[in-house]
Amino acid sequence: MNISILGAGAWGTALAVQASARHDVCLWARDAAWVEQARSSRLNERYLPGVVLPQGLTPTADLAAAIEHAQGGLIIVATPMAGLRGMLKQLPDGASVLWLCKGFEAGTGLLGHEIAREVQPRLRVGILSGPSFAQEVAAGQPTALVAASADAELAQLAVDAFHSERLRVYTSCDPVGVEVGGAVKNVMAIAVGLADGLRLAAEAADDVSAAPGLNARAALITRGLAEMMRLGQALGARTETFMGLSGMGDLVLTATGDLSRNRQVGLLLAQGLSLDAILKRLGHVAEGVYSAATVLARARSKGVDMPITEAMVAVLQGQLTPQAALDLLMGRQARAEH
Repeated sequence: MNISILGAGAWGTALAVQASARHDVCLWARDAAWVEQARSSRLNERYLPGVVLPQGLTPTADLAAAIEHAQGGLIIVATPMAGLRGMLKQLPDGASVLWLCKGFEAGTGLLGHEIAREVQPRLRVGILSGPSFAQEVAAGQPTALVAASADAELAQLAVDAFHSERLRVYTSCDPVGVEVGGAVKNVMAIAVGLADGLRLAAEAADDVSAAPGLNARAALITRGLAEMMRLGQALGARTETFMGLSGMGDLVLTATGDLSRNRQVGLLLAQGLSLDAILKRLGHVAEGVYSAATVLARARSKGVDMPITEAMVAVLQGQLTPQAALDLLMGRQARAEH
């Protein structure tokens, strides 16, 4: 089929590389100079260094042409969450579109499917998510994703587009749960990175007596999953979704994998770096930084208790130190687990 991927960051490029083995793929980027460089070098050195762009992949800076290319096929929006609304507004009625971004929209607190319902209700929409580092997908390493949509035919279209020997695509009819999982796990990854960073600093100082260890990491991941589920249930998600790829799977990968930008934010905060310095060093978007406050606001609007999220917002806003945040979480009053 004809596939257009709108956004040439790491994840959009990785998916384009994999799909171009079997489909005619157009990869749109806003920067015309980058497109010319990519056409000549067949590389995306800024976001996915060392990965060759196959000949079946066509970079373009012409958005209208990219959208036209996918008529009757599939459009993938691979922009950050902040760009989703503007991109959806430009798509024609009836287009089949999935997005890759994970988070709540700043300002409105809306998830992707809620944005789509507001700005383009006649689109066929869904999300492609799951535990996936772009570098591994581009290299053809085994990965499993989930395509979620209330439109079962659209979810199946994603399977037809991307399912292969090394990239397994499951389907889900719970886009709410898949989107909540993808948004909240980024915040939890910052928390786990923070705890791991404090442990590494204590080890370097040869004083691990009170430092968080692997026990603390397991606790944060588990209680983070509980927060994710509580918010998801309040928004109408299915509980079982959070035990799958976009819930537990994505949480474990993002919280523990060294390729995770959100985890890196936590690690570097524990070293005492400022948030501005961290973001400058990373060079790429770490969605948890931008969505943490929005996740907390949406939870409060539903009366959902999310103490880890609340602590991370306080750290990111400079109201708590990493150590104080962890002490606050561990000092909470005992309660029933469920």
